[in-house]
Formats: sequence, C-alpha cells, structure tokens
Amino acid sequence: MDLSSFKEKVMPSFEKEMLEYIGKDSTKKEKLHEAMSYSLAAGGKRIRPLLLLATIQSLGGNIKDGFATSAALEFIHTYSLIHDDLPAMDNDDLRRGKPTNHIVYGENIAILAGDALLTQAFEIIAESNIPVEKKMKIILALAKSAGPEGMILGQMADIQGEKKKLNLKELQLIHKNKTGELLKFPIHAACVIADAMPEIEEQLMEFAEHIGLAYQIRDDILDIIGNVEEIGKNTGMDEAHHKSTYPGLLTLEGARNALEQELTLAKVNLRTAEDISKKSAKPIQLNLLVEIIDLLAID
Repeated sequence: MDLSSFKEKVMPSFEKEMLEYIGKDSTKKEKLHEAMSYSLAAGGKRIRPLLLLATIQSLGGNIKDGFATSAALEFIHTYSLIHDDLPAMDNDDLRRGKPTNHIVYGENIAILAGDALLTQAFEIIAESNIPVEKKMKIILALAKSAGPEGMILGQMADIQGEKKKLNLKELQLIHKNKTGELLKFPIHAACVIADAMPEIEEQLMEFAEHIGLAYQIRDDILDIIGNVEEIGKNTGMDEAHHKSTYPGLLTLEGARNALEQELTLAKVNLRTAEDISKKSAKPIQLNLLVEIIDLLAID
C-alpha cells in the first residue's frame, strides 16, 4: 500500500473518531466545545497521527489500536498552536488557513479551549481499549514529550532566545524539544502498540530525531519562501519576532542542504530497521515512512 492509498483508507475514519471525542458526554453544544472543535477541525497536515498510524501499519500492528493515541496527540498539538498564537506569545492571526482561535472566540475562551484539549488528551488514552501496561507507557511518554522536559521546555527556550543571536547548537536544542519531541512520540507510541523489536525501535527513534529536525528546518525555510495559501499561516513571522533560524545561521542554501541531509539520514535508519527485521520471523516494510520523508522535501 502506498501513502496516498493509506491516507484515503485510514485518515477519514480517524478524523471522524477524533472529532467525536469533543463534547461526547455533553447534552448540549457549548461554546467551549465549539472553540475546541474550531481549531481541531481546521485541518493541517496531520503529520503526527499519520506518522503514528503509518508506523503501526508498517510494523504489522492493528491500526485501530492507535486511533485514540493519535487523537490525543493531535489534541495536544492543536492546544499548543492555540496558545502559541495568543498575543502574549507569537501574536498571530492566521492558522491552518483560518483566523486563529483567539481572533474568533477571544483570548479567554481560546486559553480555556487549549487547556481543555490538553487535559482531555490523557482522558482519551486512559479510556482506550489497549492493554493497561501499554496505556501507562504511552501516557508517561506523552506527558514527558509535551511537558516541562519536552515541548514546553523548548517553547520557553524559544521565547528566551528572541532578539538573541543563537548558535547552531543552541537552536537545535530548542527545536529538539519544541518540535522534535511531539514527532518522536508517535514513533515510540507505535512501537509500544505494535510490540516492535527493541533493535527496530532504536532505529525508528533515530529516524524520528532526524524527522524532527528536518521538520523545523523546513518550517524555517517556508517562513521565507512559502506562501500563505500553501502553508496556511503568515510568513515572515520569524523575522518579525527577531528569532534565530536555520536560514539565518546557515544561509537559505545551507538550510536546504541541512534539510536534505536530515532526510537522507532518516532513510538510512529505515533501511537499517528493515535489514534487522529480515533476520527475524516478522520482516517489515517501511515504504510508508519513506513516503512521509519525501513529503518534507522542498524542491
């Protein structure tokens, strides 16, 4: 199965189930649930749930077992975007091609919508049908990836780095946490759900490291050369906030080369994982993940 067929077969069902979690126990439509749904249903690339579900498929697991965790992950990612766009943070008015949450609902409701998405994410996993031992591993990993040792730490460092000239190592550390942690988590969660061999999980986690860095380099490049219609958000925001970026440190051409290098290294990890699996009773094919890598390339 290629990635296009996989997305066509799996993602609509996932999308429907994910949106049904909001207000599922409510007897009336409330403004809070409306605000939560507004940002969650706005779309986006869904790269994180796609990574999780495609990895489960590649490892021979049950894709349905990953729906709840994928939904929870997208809840947390969406909450982070709502809060990032607030006036006290990046002060942005466009996200996923639509006015940001606080522009539509006001800052107070936007904050609460983000809080609600974050909190409900863990409820979704806790009530899922996967074994308790796996739930515990996944909940712990998600809390670490999204919390003060992961995404939040990266966001804090990003704020403190504004109007400062960071070196490449400092910039990579910020994005390892701010962006990379929520791209590593879906790979780890998929390995837990699908009972991946430890040696294969090791290669896939290295793959995720490269993808996380590539994703941020690509985002920095598109902030310069992208257009609003294509990427669904305002461009030129890094310069407006005086942020250090990969093109700023490496030049635009240097950033392109760095992106290509990370994507190449990610493919090496996938080939290694496939080679390891050939020595077992359960060989795997990771072509779906290779195609996801190709989605991050810039012509």
